[in-house]
Amino acid sequence: MGPSFESLILQDPTGWVDAQPFPRTAPTNSYVSGNPATEAIRVRYFKNTALKSFAGRAWFGPKTEGPPGHAHGGSQAALLDEGMGAVAWLSGHTVLAAKIEINFRAPLPLGTLLTIRAEIDRVEGKKVWTHARLIGDDGVVYSEGSGLFVVIDTKNFKKKTSS
Repeated sequence: MGPSFESLILQDPTGWVDAQPFPRTAPTNSYVSGNPATEAIRVRYFKNTALKSFAGRAWFGPKTEGPPGHAHGGSQAALLDEGMGAVAWLSGHTVLAAKIEINFRAPLPLGTLLTIRAEIDRVEGKKVWTHARLIGDDGVVYSEGSGLFVVIDTKNFKKKTSS
């Protein structure tokens, strides 16, 4: 069944508040973080304004299975991508991914609770470089990513239409 969305809190929550990094047309539209009751990835995001930091608590459920009993690398990559983009959005950079690179460090067992931490490395004009890690409560780094994100004009986003 997995942990509830509400129970996904940071191990040291001091100074951290809930964060919604992206504007949404509906609360369940995100492929990665849109469904707090999913059996895939459950994630809750936080920001610490004083530290200029971004983090999240995540759980990889049975619908992320790749190798038997373990999360698919694509599910990890999706969360890292969203986390890297989120830290940019929360810092005022409306970006889309241009290039991401993911390194898998250890097999991620299904049912694992972990923390995602993401930071901005540098900003040059419309380019924002970020990095993120998926870290287990025991300190194991399961995967990490780096990304180049490009600032976009949000006026170009099309509104979802009914069919």
